[in-house]
Amino acid sequence: MNSSLFEQHQKTLESALNAIKTRGYWSPFNEMPSPRAYGETAAADGEAAFKAQLGQPFRLDQPGSGTVGEERSPFGFALNIGYPNAEPDALIAAAQKAQAQFRKAGPKAWIGVSLEILARLNQASFEIAHGVMHTTGQAFMMAFQAGGPHAQDRALEAIAYAWDAMRDIPETAYWEKPQGKNAPLAMEKRFTIVPRGIGLVIGCCTFPTWNSYPGLFADLATGNAVIVKPHPAAILPLAITVRIARQVLQEAGFDPNVVTLLATAPNDGALVQSLATRDEIRLIDFTGSTANGDWLETHAPQAQVYTEKAGVNQIVIDSADELKAVSRNIAFSLALYSGQMCTAPQNIYVPRDGIRTAEGTVSFDDVAQSIADAVRKLTADPAKAVELTGAIQNKGVLDRIEQVAGLGTPLLESQRLAHPAFPQATVSTPILLKLDAGRDEATFTQEWFGPIAFVIATDSTWHSLELAARIARTRGALTLSVYSTDEAVLDAAGEAAVTGGVALSVNLTGGVFVNQSAAFSDFHATGANPAANASLADAAFVANRFRVVQSRRHVPQREPA
Repeated sequence: MNSSLFEQHQKTLESALNAIKTRGYWSPFNEMPSPRAYGETAAADGEAAFKAQLGQPFRLDQPGSGTVGEERSPFGFALNIGYPNAEPDALIAAAQKAQAQFRKAGPKAWIGVSLEILARLNQASFEIAHGVMHTTGQAFMMAFQAGGPHAQDRALEAIAYAWDAMRDIPETAYWEKPQGKNAPLAMEKRFTIVPRGIGLVIGCCTFPTWNSYPGLFADLATGNAVIVKPHPAAILPLAITVRIARQVLQEAGFDPNVVTLLATAPNDGALVQSLATRDEIRLIDFTGSTANGDWLETHAPQAQVYTEKAGVNQIVIDSADELKAVSRNIAFSLALYSGQMCTAPQNIYVPRDGIRTAEGTVSFDDVAQSIADAVRKLTADPAKAVELTGAIQNKGVLDRIEQVAGLGTPLLESQRLAHPAFPQATVSTPILLKLDAGRDEATFTQEWFGPIAFVIATDSTWHSLELAARIARTRGALTLSVYSTDEAVLDAAGEAAVTGGVALSVNLTGGVFVNQSAAFSDFHATGANPAANASLADAAFVANRFRVVQSRRHVPQREPA
């Protein structure tokens, strides 16, 4: 059934399979919002579709009555979109019914439908970008790239891993066991791939598509029905996604309730906890706070739970050929989307005796000031800065900026910037503080999500690496960056990264930044420290989303060929 969709997208799938094996650069989706790639009217059409949705009910023909939704753009206006108000019981019942038909279609149909949904999402990248921008606060270019093509890359990566795992399982096998003088035992065995059950994808408010697509498409590609539960502050991008998925499913002859949307009002914790522990929910993908992730891992034993939680990302500076190049790269990472990224650096360790450079030893204070100056220069022109920083997603980020201000020696104060296009937007530049490793560990061993960073004086580079490994191992981290011209230090940094279970970047001074992660090449998170229990993506991320059920029966012995 529906094998035509598989065949239609087979070349893309084969290229993705090759990409996850070779780990080089590859993407079928253009990351630039270019008319050549998306069509002359795509940008205007996408913006018009977004604006037409404001203040209107979101049309989605699924179980539910009434509407819900209180989204507000971080750029200063209410979206006033009403989403279908669905009861979990109704969505579970609908998903169970749809699952039965979808399961029987088999892996090629699941993969084909998933790939077609992805192709349609790519066509809707501009509409999704405006939805991401005005729910997360990302500047448009980042919203387009991270919310559109890069999220689609991660989805395709999950689909490729799913197909790679399922295609290794034969549909049938002939089994013959010799019995000496007696006739051999001969059996035919059949193997059926069976989805685990209903998946629950719980979205976050900063990267609603990028963080949700891997789980959503890993579930779909392995035949599972999915309930998509966006963060109450960022419903629109995932609502568009669900709408497109349902259209494709229906056109392919399936019950569209294979994918449904559970939109909720703020403070929905009790509802989510109740749903997540239902026996019918067999897969959960979550991105968010450590407290909520830990709760799911503990209280939803009936489900396979995949979590990405908080972490403390770190940079170790030992030595550098050119300090200004190091400072510029770090400054960009600190300012990008106002640090509201799970991969953004927070702790920057510098030996209190300074670092070696091509021009001689540079003191700790001068290194710290160099980073502060680079951030200040990068954010000096508000019109340019806002295209990098975006807007602050929620008040909790602003509260943390105020809370941390008195906990260290100021290097750079956070400044409010006026957005030239959105006067009501809340834009804040990074705050940078000096700390001491000997007395301030209670401060820098916790995550301060947002545009908050510390330059921390350590006893030596070896002390810095010890801290980095220990904090990653015990508190969690997604990224570790090291700057050194000494190969012995870089070898030690590699060991620290392995000990901490964290991805390592070395001497980034060009157009690659520590908080960026490339699908098909970079493993996002490792699952080896408390920041996440899974990786986006590897074979383990998909292989446990299905089971194999076999049957066997005696058959006549085959004649020798």
